[in-house]
Amino acid sequence: MNKTVPLLSNEQLLDVLSLSEDATAIHVSERAVIQYANDAMIAFWGKGRSVIGKPLDEALPELKGQPFIELFARVWNEGITIKGTDTPADLKVDGILQTFYFDYEYRAIKNEAGETYCILHIARDVTERVLSKEREQDLTEELRAANEELLSANEEMKASNEELSESRHKLLELYDNLSESNTRFRNMVKQAPVGICIIRSEDLLIQSVNDAYLELVGKKRSEFEDRTIWQAVSEAAEAYAPIMNKVISTGIPFVAREHELEMIRNGKPETVFVDFVYEPMRNAGVINAIMILGFEVSDKVMARRRIEEVEERVRLAVEAAEIGTFDLDLVNKTMLTSDRFNTIFGFDHSVSWDAFAGTIHPDDKDSREAAHADAMNNGKLFYEARVIHADESIHWIRVQGSVYFDKANKPLRILGTLLDITEFKRLEQQKDDFISIASHELKTPITTLKASLQLLEKVKSEPSSQLIPKLIDQSIKSVKKISTLVEDLLNVSRTRDARLKLTKTTFNIAGLLNACCNHIRIAGKYTLTVQGDEELLIYADEHAIDQVVVNLVNNAVKYAPDSLEIFLIIENLGNMVKLSVKDHGPGIEPEKIPHLFDRYYQAQPSGFNNSGLGLGLYISAEIIRKHGGEIGVDSTLGKGSTFWFTLPLMHS
Repeated sequence: MNKTVPLLSNEQLLDVLSLSEDATAIHVSERAVIQYANDAMIAFWGKGRSVIGKPLDEALPELKGQPFIELFARVWNEGITIKGTDTPADLKVDGILQTFYFDYEYRAIKNEAGETYCILHIARDVTERVLSKEREQDLTEELRAANEELLSANEEMKASNEELSESRHKLLELYDNLSESNTRFRNMVKQAPVGICIIRSEDLLIQSVNDAYLELVGKKRSEFEDRTIWQAVSEAAEAYAPIMNKVISTGIPFVAREHELEMIRNGKPETVFVDFVYEPMRNAGVINAIMILGFEVSDKVMARRRIEEVEERVRLAVEAAEIGTFDLDLVNKTMLTSDRFNTIFGFDHSVSWDAFAGTIHPDDKDSREAAHADAMNNGKLFYEARVIHADESIHWIRVQGSVYFDKANKPLRILGTLLDITEFKRLEQQKDDFISIASHELKTPITTLKASLQLLEKVKSEPSSQLIPKLIDQSIKSVKKISTLVEDLLNVSRTRDARLKLTKTTFNIAGLLNACCNHIRIAGKYTLTVQGDEELLIYADEHAIDQVVVNLVNNAVKYAPDSLEIFLIIENLGNMVKLSVKDHGPGIEPEKIPHLFDRYYQAQPSGFNNSGLGLGLYISAEIIRKHGGEIGVDSTLGKGSTFWFTLPLMHS
């Protein structure tokens, strides 16, 4: 014979429902005397069970002046139901008056004569949800699309929660009549939208399961009839059977939040996220059943993960761009800053807004204040300024931000970014300097050429004039000067857009050094001495290397005019050759050496006024880099300089 399954008594079912996480209370009379409250409601009130039997205004005196007591009186007198969502309530919990937000329902329970004999009070703490909504408004514009997606998911979740709340309200209405009908209670469990499955503890046989639970696990009711829970949901047995056994043995409930489950739903494997509880049910102190309550939260989890992914992408983009970020509270004059923001301002930690403002260069403070004043009107902050670090170094910054206003159009905060544009400003200054230098350098030979041609025009009718050869020579020199300047500009253009083509051959490096710089040797003032291994062969563009050597020798003559002997040194480094041009001139100041190979840079010492565009060393460096070599300089003030570069010995 089949063993008769004992049904739970009304008191047992009442004890089980008292463990519900939904706060529930029952009130009587117009003053809302507290007749019953479960643990969740007692926890909300923060007063302990001493409130049972007291009118609501005595049990929670802080509610005076708030609308709730009057609402209870209306429900009692008019026999109606009043609901509220996201409703603020000031409650004194642990001696501290705090503001909480609730979804609630005050429902009049009537007898057959239509008279109200109690009020069913159900509440849910949604403080975190309300505060989360407020925090959502603080997301930056880059997250707006993700916020809209989350809002849609939240709306769906809210609708689901409202359906769940309504079903739970119906459940609690049935609970009030539990003493009249156990059958009615079991039907209510089956119809609840939250998944409920009751399992006998001794053999895990399924005693009752509702439609919502069947929908959650994607199975038919026939698959649950006369089966144990792990026969019905075998895919979850390995992970969760030990947990359920522990609940049975210890009597401690197991609560899971957003657990990721691999389930077979409608015959197909599917990954879902579920909030569920294994709740032990006791009879005379003995656990005789386990109630499973489950609710799917996949949409909420996926929406949150999408936001987290967007936040991470934004964070990585900001870090990669070396952008500092800040959040300025205009009301409290406080500011949250990123590490990069602090570093750009010269700090290794966050400081006050005034401290950041104090680093602004005195000449730029007025423009900064004007930019802030404009931002309060048009909502956009933008300015560039100099900041002075603790070591007295000066750096350029660019600040951009958006101002956020309240409903009264009062500015509340500024969210923005900070960029170090020191290098950009330096290059911009170099560009301006180059334009000035190029204009000057081209103007001189062009003026000379023009004057020579004008004089030739005047004496062209006198073929025997002694001025003609001199004017022709002067014109040729001017044209050569212009040609040299234009060639430097073309070489810079080629190096910038990768059009500098190399034609490599194998040749003797000593032969190149002995044949180059004839214009220096013919003048007779300087001696070029070749030293080192004269048998070495290299694989390179001979014309380009000749151009590099000529440039280094010309610089030695230009900046070390008293060093009458210049050494061209060849060194074998194994698979590379090192070529050096050494002079005994005044040397180069140490702070200038790092910039010698920068475009347009001129490091001429004081007292020198040599012409040029500052492009020779830059072009030379690009030629050597394209050969796969390195270029550099060693210099000591008063003892001369050695410019060197390396090249491959032979083609591999």
